[in-house]
Amino acid sequence: MKKILFCAVCALALFLLGCSKSDSVHSVSENALFTLNYGNFEDELNLFDLAKTGSVRTYVTMRDGFFYIANGEARKILELNSYGDLLSLYYNDEVLKDVAFAGKNALNSTKKAISYPFNTLGPVAVDSRKYIYAVDTLPVERQERDANARLLLSFVVLRFDSNGKFIDYLGQQGPGGTPFPFVKNIYTTQDNELVVICTTNDGLVAYWFSTNGFLLYTVPVSQSTVPHLSLENSDEAPAYISIENIVPDCSAHKLYVKVDYYLASLDSQLKVQSGIDYHTTLLCPLDITTGRYDEPLEIPSYEYSVTENLTKEIYNLPFDFLGVTENGWFFFIVPNEEGFIVQMVQPDGQRIVKRALSVDHSRVLYYALSLNGSGIISALFVRNENAEVVWWRTDSLLASFINQ
Repeated sequence: MKKILFCAVCALALFLLGCSKSDSVHSVSENALFTLNYGNFEDELNLFDLAKTGSVRTYVTMRDGFFYIANGEARKILELNSYGDLLSLYYNDEVLKDVAFAGKNALNSTKKAISYPFNTLGPVAVDSRKYIYAVDTLPVERQERDANARLLLSFVVLRFDSNGKFIDYLGQQGPGGTPFPFVKNIYTTQDNELVVICTTNDGLVAYWFSTNGFLLYTVPVSQSTVPHLSLENSDEAPAYISIENIVPDCSAHKLYVKVDYYLASLDSQLKVQSGIDYHTTLLCPLDITTGRYDEPLEIPSYEYSVTENLTKEIYNLPFDFLGVTENGWFFFIVPNEEGFIVQMVQPDGQRIVKRALSVDHSRVLYYALSLNGSGIISALFVRNENAEVVWWRTDSLLASFINQ
């Protein structure tokens, strides 16, 4: 999961005359692992497109202590260990022409260099077999349009085996299928199944594939299909429903749909609607074998305060849904002035743990976050001088609660 520069989402909330946390939250220590320089060599990141308009296309994921960075601006994927040593490189040889360990050099080297004509690159995922899945776009002449849904179908998921050999690409129906609409993220499960989350004009769609890449389920999720709030005052029915994210369960055929609900706000003097206010968040488990939602779990919001003219106002913001661990803990995150607040919720909701992750946002131009199955949060921070990869061992924190 990636996040654009801090100002994109939370500047409004945090700029309002200074915001402070409503209560004290213990911190989790950051472990800085390694840095990457900027440039055109194989072990460097090319982010010079930061000067251009549009979103940054660089993503990170971590599996078993190995980091995989999809650097879309340079059309390459780097596999590195936790010391920052480059182990494998997947690259477009029209962009990166001179790779020191390519060709004959690779026979006597522990490093792998795999050439593939990447176009743009998007999110990346890795399963337990060390198969790499990478989102990419097809050339313009092979893209399709869905006139009825008003969608451009241009995205595919590339598959590489553990030796770096290209297997095929997956589309909506499986290998070689119709391209996807915009891909929000991809996930792998404990059974090495792939889940592709796409954005459409009606909401989100989850495509669930078997280990061999064959389509098992297509699950559309829209405002009309998610659970609706039942309020005592019918005049206060939700004015707006936002499906923020969908994350698959690690072992069961289940999706977790995070839904934010907003209510109409009224001007007390004019008695007219003046806008909408955030109301609550529900995490809705969807059993895709039956198509039914289980009992939703209410997710507490992030509270922050604003003080002006001796008046203190308390506001609520919804957390972003970061992911779910193999033992079923749900992770939510929100940026604040000091870095991030991460909220970890037990599957039954009985235990909720909040921790602070300290980050100097003034030095960060762009960041990408990732959660692995054991509960480690990894981040790639792009700064003026270099890019840094860090992690927070929240897995140890969860283990202490499980053993209690």
